[in-house]
Amino acid sequence: MALAPDITDLLARARADLRMGVPIVLGNAHGLLVLAVESLGTDRLRDVMALGSDVDLVLTGRRAATLKARAYDGDVARVVLPNDATLRWVQAVADPADDLSHPMKGPLVTRREGDPTLHRLAVTLAKSARLLPAVIVTPLPDAKAFAAEHRLTLLDPAAAAPRLGASVVFDSVVSARVPLRAAQNARLHVFRPEDGSEEHYVIEIGRPDRAKPVLSRLHSACFTGDLLGSLKCDCGPQLNGALAAMGAEGEGVLLYLNQEGRGIGLANKMRAYALQDQGFDTVEANHRLGFEDDERDFRIGAELLRKLGFNSVRLMTNNPAKIAMMEKQGITVAERVPLKVGENPHNTEYLATKARKSGHLL
Repeated sequence: MALAPDITDLLARARADLRMGVPIVLGNAHGLLVLAVESLGTDRLRDVMALGSDVDLVLTGRRAATLKARAYDGDVARVVLPNDATLRWVQAVADPADDLSHPMKGPLVTRREGDPTLHRLAVTLAKSARLLPAVIVTPLPDAKAFAAEHRLTLLDPAAAAPRLGASVVFDSVVSARVPLRAAQNARLHVFRPEDGSEEHYVIEIGRPDRAKPVLSRLHSACFTGDLLGSLKCDCGPQLNGALAAMGAEGEGVLLYLNQEGRGIGLANKMRAYALQDQGFDTVEANHRLGFEDDERDFRIGAELLRKLGFNSVRLMTNNPAKIAMMEKQGITVAERVPLKVGENPHNTEYLATKARKSGHLL
């Protein structure tokens, strides 16, 4: 029978558990108990510390660099949790909100022995749940028995790791006509990923010829810019400008991808904004939080284009990374169409940083 959850289902369950503050278990024989720092509570921190002395706070290499902690494992650092660690201390190490007002958080002792593979997987899972990339872990001699005893989600690392890095499979849910201010001949297509993550949308203007390069844009969702009219970015003007250009041409495809804040989620994006208010630029803010410059997965855009029958595009973008990823995924970029709109006194430095550090063609 196929009633039991498969690894894709279990990963979705694990993400939900971590967001609610419920621990998960990685492993079969030996393994790790994993708790997300962002949703961690005092009682569960006390309980996990009571299990043994080998409790670690796992951070990304980016966050460790900010804290001047040795990341012996490169992209992750296993910080030994002090015996007197409090919830406030743990969250202060993971979250850079008070780095400037309280810079001394150490000395931090990091591990260099042992295999960090499961620790790395735990941080990746926290990222995929749109949480701060920081977890509390402790080793379990019998992970399967521990998970069963405490009714916790158990993930087989060998099955989970490839799924976390794999391209997502999408199902077409529905499409319907939605007249827009920019184009009355528009249809909205809804695509749902099989891994239980966010849905993505495609706005199709007119009836573009699938045999020709279609005017298109990959637009990442921006609640603050697209809906609220925020002046901190150029996202809202880019969205409206792209739709207006497609409406004027009579056809086009805009992919609206739910990858808020360059793939880190709205809450982390607001954390980055708060850091920008302290004087850090957008890239520095992401690094202090423990993220890379850009955590988005542009493979999604290529997959949705193929779902609709497109293999060639005239891409409206200022970002060379989008062009490179489209080409890598087999979508021909016949032309780059610049989209330079929305600059104002509040986002001048933001745009300059994108050009200087991320290579945007502005």
